[in-house]
Amino acid sequence: MHILDGTAVRARIFSGLKPRIQELKRPPGLAVVLVGHNPASEIYVRGKIKACGELGIFSEKLTPPETISTAELLAIIDELNHRSDIDAILVQMPLPKQVDSRRVLEAVAPEKDADGFHPINVGHLVAGRPAPRACTPAGVIEMLKHYGIPMDGRKAVVLGRSDIVGKPMALMLLHENATVTICHSRTTNLAEECRRADILVAAIGRPAMVTADYIAPGATVIDVGQNRIDDRIVAKRLGRAEEFDRKGYALVGDVHPIEVLHCAAAYTPVPGGVGPLTIAMLMANTVALAESHQSRLESNQAIAESH
Repeated sequence: MHILDGTAVRARIFSGLKPRIQELKRPPGLAVVLVGHNPASEIYVRGKIKACGELGIFSEKLTPPETISTAELLAIIDELNHRSDIDAILVQMPLPKQVDSRRVLEAVAPEKDADGFHPINVGHLVAGRPAPRACTPAGVIEMLKHYGIPMDGRKAVVLGRSDIVGKPMALMLLHENATVTICHSRTTNLAEECRRADILVAAIGRPAMVTADYIAPGATVIDVGQNRIDDRIVAKRLGRAEEFDRKGYALVGDVHPIEVLHCAAAYTPVPGGVGPLTIAMLMANTVALAESHQSRLESNQAIAESH
């Protein structure tokens, strides 16, 4: 069993980003919009701001109140779209119920879309053209490459069909020449379909749902899930009693953390597997957007000077 450590891959990505940041004329700028006080969102945003600090990326956190309207949030996005010191914009999900999330995400300028969620950037992903990529699946691809796990010609099963992970994950694996099946809650013979996979990506949002029945011997299992367990009996059954006693809760993925050890050849643990790479790829997107903004400015200046 090979445990795939995301922190090692993140360190490699960060060390590749630092010289690129130094070559820019100004630090890349990331704006994070965090509406209200969702505790999980606050933790994620703290991690993102911390990573910016480590790399020398300028970050600005905007915290509008829980009661904000769609129109007010759209005005904030519009202002960020027009700011020359901001290269990338991230709107932390979920948004409050009264806000039209789709309208807000689509209001972010595609060339400032830190998350790769804008329909134009999703279209670029489908077409295999360069554009910001959804951070979690992009991190999974980096993980597989870092550990030399072949994708070309392999059978990959993606469990989950969300716009954030499942769908872009399937497309990215397809671009690496894997043969891809997308499974979800309505798939018949779900365990049997998953057992066909050389690479199984679990992103369905159900704690420890993927048991040994779902995993082919020798498969690589990528666990994207992050589920909070508030019941000590459940935590104990999943081998997380010690963590529960320390924190009052335990974190588990979508894969059963004990059963996976007996059948998979390689596995990403939760926490410490895919999580660190989501933030690393957000930083990579921000730097790439800053580079393309700088090169656009330089080419516009060259055109202006030639006239």
